[in-house]
Amino acid sequence: MSDALRIALVGNPNCGKTSLFNHLTGTRQKVANYAGVTVERKVGHFELPSNKAVRVLDLPGTYSLNATSPDEAITRDVCLGKIDGEREQDAFLCVVDATNLKLHLGLVLEILELGRPVLIVLNMMDEARRRGIQVNTQRLSERLGVPVVETVAVRHSGIENLMNALDQQKFMVPQTELSGLKGSHHQKIQMILNDVVHSVDQADPRSDFLDKIFLHPVLGLLSLAILMFVVFQSVFAWAAPFMEMIESFFGWLGETVGTYISQPLLHSLVVDGIIAGAGSVVVFLPQILILFFFILVLEESGYLPRAAFLLDKLMFKAGLSGRAFIPLLSSFACAIPGIMATRSITDPRDRFTTIMVAPLMTCSARLPVYALLIGAFIPSQTVWGIFNLQGLVLFALYMAGILSALCVSFVMKFFQKDKSQHALLMELPSYRFPDVRSVGIGLLDRGKIFLKRVGGIIFALSILLWFLCTFPQPPEGATLPAIDYSFAGMLGHVIQPIFAPIGFNWQICIALIPAMAAREVVVAALGTVYALSATGDDAVAQGLSHLISAEGTGWSLATGLALLVWFVYAPHCLATLATVRRETGSWKTVAVMTGYLFGLAYLMSFITYQLAVRILV
Repeated sequence: MSDALRIALVGNPNCGKTSLFNHLTGTRQKVANYAGVTVERKVGHFELPSNKAVRVLDLPGTYSLNATSPDEAITRDVCLGKIDGEREQDAFLCVVDATNLKLHLGLVLEILELGRPVLIVLNMMDEARRRGIQVNTQRLSERLGVPVVETVAVRHSGIENLMNALDQQKFMVPQTELSGLKGSHHQKIQMILNDVVHSVDQADPRSDFLDKIFLHPVLGLLSLAILMFVVFQSVFAWAAPFMEMIESFFGWLGETVGTYISQPLLHSLVVDGIIAGAGSVVVFLPQILILFFFILVLEESGYLPRAAFLLDKLMFKAGLSGRAFIPLLSSFACAIPGIMATRSITDPRDRFTTIMVAPLMTCSARLPVYALLIGAFIPSQTVWGIFNLQGLVLFALYMAGILSALCVSFVMKFFQKDKSQHALLMELPSYRFPDVRSVGIGLLDRGKIFLKRVGGIIFALSILLWFLCTFPQPPEGATLPAIDYSFAGMLGHVIQPIFAPIGFNWQICIALIPAMAAREVVVAALGTVYALSATGDDAVAQGLSHLISAEGTGWSLATGLALLVWFVYAPHCLATLATVRRETGSWKTVAVMTGYLFGLAYLMSFITYQLAVRILV
C-alpha cells in the first residue's frame, strides 16, 4: 500500500465524518493508538473506480486547530505534519455540515491557511434542503478556492461523486486568497454565508418538537429513565434464544471433542479448561451486542448530547458536569474508553471526578457475571403483567452503580476547593435516523474485540486456572473432589475465611483471583472450577447456572445476591487501573481508586448478605 493515495478526514464533531468513513471503507478498517499517547487512530482502505488504492485516516473531531484536549492536539499535529507516519497526506477532506456552515467553516478556513491540498465534502445536503437551506456549491468552491463535493453520508448519496473526484485528484492547494476577503475569521465566514447561502430557514420543526420532550426538565428525565429501562429489559428478552443456541453448541462441541480424547488429563484440559472456559463467556455475546446496539443508535441519532445537556444541572449537584455524561455512558460498554473520553473535559476538577467514578458504571464485562447469577437465582417470570423479573434485577444493578457514582462524586465535592460551576457549551446536532451501516460496523468491531478477549487473555487464564485446579493430583485414598487438593483449592481454603462474612465459598474465592485481569473471567473460572469439582458426568453436563444453584454447592440466594453486589463495585480490571495511571500520571490515584472500590465492594456485599440471610430465613 506504499503507493496508495493517502487522505485524512477532518471536521467538527457531529458532521457525519465517521459515517462517511464507514461508507468508504466498510469493514476494511483498523483501530490502534498513536505512538506514545492514548488517542485512537482509525485507518481504513478502499479502492477507487480506477482500482487506485486509498488509505484514509479518520481524525478526531475538533472545532479548531487551537487544541484544548489531547484528541484535538492529534488532529492539529496531523494537519501540521508533526506526527511520524502521518507527515505526508496527499489530501485533507474537510467534512462540513451543510445545515451549520456558520460553525463549521471556521475549521475549514484554518485548514486552508495551512496551504495543504484540500477537498471540501459538503455533507448532510438532504437535511439542508429539507430545512429550506440552499447552498450554491459552485460559488462556495470559488470563494474557498478548492473543489466542493456534495454528499449525504448516511444515505450513501454522493459517495460516487466523491470517489470520482478523488480518482481525478480534484483536491488542491487553495487557488485564491479567499477571493480577497479581509477581516477576522468571523467576518470572512459571514461574507461567505451572505454570498453562497440563500432562503435560509434555520428552524427545524422536527428537532424543535422532539426537544420540547427530551429537553423538558420533567418529561426529558422521564424519557431517559424509560429509555434506559427498555434497554436493560431488551438485553435479557432479546438475547435469550441466541444464548440457548450458543450454549447448546458448546455443549455439543465439548461432548464431540471429548469422545476423541482418551487421555484423562488432556481430556480435562480441552473439555473442562478450554471449551468450558471460553464457552461460558461466549454465550453472553448476544447480550453485549444488544447493549452496544442501543448505545450506537443513541449516538447516531443525536440524542446523547441532549442527554448531557439535560443532566448538567443534576450532575453538578453531585459534583459532576454534563460533560461527564458521554464518558460515563461510554463506561457502560467499557470503563477504558470512558476514562479516555474524559480528555474532552477541559476542567481538571471535573475530569478527575469523572475518572474516579467511571468504574462504577456497569460495563459490559460485568454483564456475563450478572447474567449467570440472575439466571441461576432469579426466576424467569413476568411481574405486573409486562415486566421480566430478571430484567428488573439487572436494571436495579445498573441503577445501583449510577446512584453510587453520584454519591461518591458528591462526597468528593466536599474535598475540592473549587466549587464553582462551569458553563456547559456544546453543539446540539439535528436528529437523524441512525446509519444502519455504521451501526453494523460498530457492532462487528465490538464483537471482534470481545471474542479477541476470549481468545486471548481469557483463553490463557482458563488454561492457567485449569493447571492450578488440577495439580497436584489427589493422594491415594482421597475422599474429597480432586480440586480440593490442588494449588487453587489450597489457596481458596486459605483466603475463604476473609470472605466468609459476605457468604463467599472457596470456589468463589478462587474465581476472584483471575478475575482481577478481567471481570468476565470469573464466569470462565467458575465454569472450570465447578467442572473439575463435579462428582459425576451428569453434573458436568449441566449448565453452570444449574450447578451453582444446586443443593450442596455452598451457594444460597444470599450468596448470589452478595456476589452480584460485589461486582457492582469491585475493581476487577487491571486494564482499567492501568488506563487510570496512564491518563492521570499518578499511582496515588490508582491506589485511592482501588482502595475505595474494594472497600465499598466488601461493605455493600456484607450488608446485602447479612440482610438477605435474616430476611430469607
